[in-house]
Amino acid sequence: MNSEDSSMEPQNKDQPRDQNDETQEVIKKDSVPHFLPTFRVLSNLYPLPIIAVVIISGFLAYLTFTIAGVQIDGGYFPEGEYGIFGAILNGIIFTVLAAISGFILIFIIKRKGLNILKYVFGFSIGFLGFFLTLFFSSIIVYVIFVQFPETEFIVSLYYILEDIVLPIASGVFTILLLYLYFTSKSITSKNFIVLYVGLLIGASLGVLMPLWTTLAILIGISCWDLFAVLYKKGPIKEMIDIASSENTQDDIMVESVQDKIEKGEAVYDTSRLEIGIGDLAFYSMLTSSALVQTNNLFIMIFTAIAIIIGTGITISGLKRNKVLPGLPISIFLGIATMLISWAIILII
Repeated sequence: MNSEDSSMEPQNKDQPRDQNDETQEVIKKDSVPHFLPTFRVLSNLYPLPIIAVVIISGFLAYLTFTIAGVQIDGGYFPEGEYGIFGAILNGIIFTVLAAISGFILIFIIKRKGLNILKYVFGFSIGFLGFFLTLFFSSIIVYVIFVQFPETEFIVSLYYILEDIVLPIASGVFTILLLYLYFTSKSITSKNFIVLYVGLLIGASLGVLMPLWTTLAILIGISCWDLFAVLYKKGPIKEMIDIASSENTQDDIMVESVQDKIEKGEAVYDTSRLEIGIGDLAFYSMLTSSALVQTNNLFIMIFTAIAIIIGTGITISGLKRNKVLPGLPISIFLGIATMLISWAIILII
């Protein structure tokens, strides 16, 4: 998915003040449109969706890469042929594509309105949901069937499942996802869709992209996330401003709130969070890659812990910021932890 989905923003909910904030006014955030692909969670439970995507995506990646032996040198420039230089080019290309798609989205939103995103994200969820569900379900069926003797009945049953049952089942399941996305107002349904598609994206990228390409992509996307969220003309910043303008907040009120926060007289409400689908996808991409590239569960666990700590640091900054990029701190901490722990284990 695009990096436009990689940001964190507190929800518009009431929350008692913390003891440390007794003298500060607690400012509610603007509500986030329901159709945006974000996972809504209480701030003290934020590790749960990260842990869920890390575990499930890691399992799928391990099945695919190690058990099923699907090892593809992905990227526009294969690392096996171009080495580190190819990885850097892959990272640049993915980052540029994310940037282009971000500005295209803003261009469309300004002409068609914010609600057009419902159909853009709906198409993305449908496309990715179908093909990734089919891909990983095929891997699971393959891993199961290789355990049995290769009889005529087993082979016939396998091809029936592979060629007929799985495509139909994946299609029906994808239609159900889209139906929930377009019609349901349930937070649970939305969270399931975001979690499911996010972990599938992360697992697939963790398998398909080799090590240095993975790191180059994550570093590039994290840098883009900084620009897109914090720069006044960044796509995510503009998207949030457009959504805020629909809540009819006048400029004087916005300036007043910002002035209070800068003086320390007020803080934003961070009792509930919105974690973007891109955050979950790239977190699980890094941890899945750490598992399949090092073949060491402990390195993946250490990387996941670093990501959770980085996310916590980002969340702590949301009291004084309307929105912050969800990737940079978590990804950079995760990459550093992965490489350091890998080096230590190799030395030992």
